[in-house]
Amino acid sequence: MNEQIKQIAERLTGLREVLEIGAEEMAGVCNLPVDEYLLLESGTVDISVSVLHRIAQAYGIELTVLMFGDEPKMSSYFVTRKGRGVAVERTKAYKYQSLAAGFTKRKADPFLVTVHPKPDGEPMYLNTHAGQEYNYVISGRLLFQINGKDLTLEEGDSVYFNSELPHGMKALDGQTVTFLAVIM
Repeated sequence: MNEQIKQIAERLTGLREVLEIGAEEMAGVCNLPVDEYLLLESGTVDISVSVLHRIAQAYGIELTVLMFGDEPKMSSYFVTRKGRGVAVERTKAYKYQSLAAGFTKRKADPFLVTVHPKPDGEPMYLNTHAGQEYNYVISGRLLFQINGKDLTLEEGDSVYFNSELPHGMKALDGQTVTFLAVIM
């Protein structure tokens, strides 16, 4: 499995140990059976941003700490230069680049997300997490599904939605899609 996923898994295990909580409690926060949660800690399966978001909110830590391992330090402003955001490629299909990882006590988490095309017939992964989300398509065409409704988003299109509803995306036309995602 991807080295970055293994590092996230280690951070999850470390967080649980520091907080002195059992896998059962953490699994409950994630809305997962204990055996599925323990697979996340093993580093052998992908860990969705929605699961990390739930954990971050439940325990009052920065989402980017779980994703990237760096503690935010800036409180007045934080600049991310082009191509320099801290990145994690959770799977071959998605790459998340944090655009504010160094800013502490954020009220939103902005990411530059790259979605690679999947083979035809491969199912779309749906996720949910607390709060709201805003996505703005920078390049490519994206099939966006929210609560069972399919929307095609093109360059310059955006969607703001309740992220507690099941949602997912898929690159269209065999082309890579890049979009700005802001999770609040």
